Amino acid sequence: MKSYHRPRGPEAVRPEPVTTKRSNVLGVNGVVPTTIIVAGLALAGYALLMTIRNRRMGVGLLVALGVLEILLLVEDGLVVARLASGPHPAGLATLIGYLIAMPIVPVAAAFWGLLERSRWGSAVIAVAGLVAPVLMVRLHQIWPVIHV
Repeated sequence: MKSYHRPRGPEAVRPEPVTTKRSNVLGVNGVVPTTIIVAGLALAGYALLMTIRNRRMGVGLLVALGVLEILLLVEDGLVVARLASGPHPAGLATLIGYLIAMPIVPVAAAFWGLLERSRWGSAVIAVAGLVAPVLMVRLHQIWPVIHV
């Protein structure tokens, strides 16, 4: 067997080994994106509760979808203003695709939820509530300089 010994004296002082790399991915920061993420997750939780309780989509879920829609439209406006006033990301086409898709998701979920007269209408709303935060995080991965 190989024996290991601890160095003594000046050799004992050495820097700690680096075990992990620090991520250079910026987090989603800003009031509007954070509010969208929280609102989307709260909507998903509420809609999931309605699904478990075997309730169809009601006015409460419709109002929550409306609030999420307004927040997404505000975020779209802020990002478009940022695009108009400065440099563009490398994946501009992808960014524009996300900007178009973000406000469509709650509207499509509202129509689908109203058409589905069973508890699965609420489940559709839960999925839309989960999609909004994912789109928000992905938007900030595409263009991390968005600080809105």
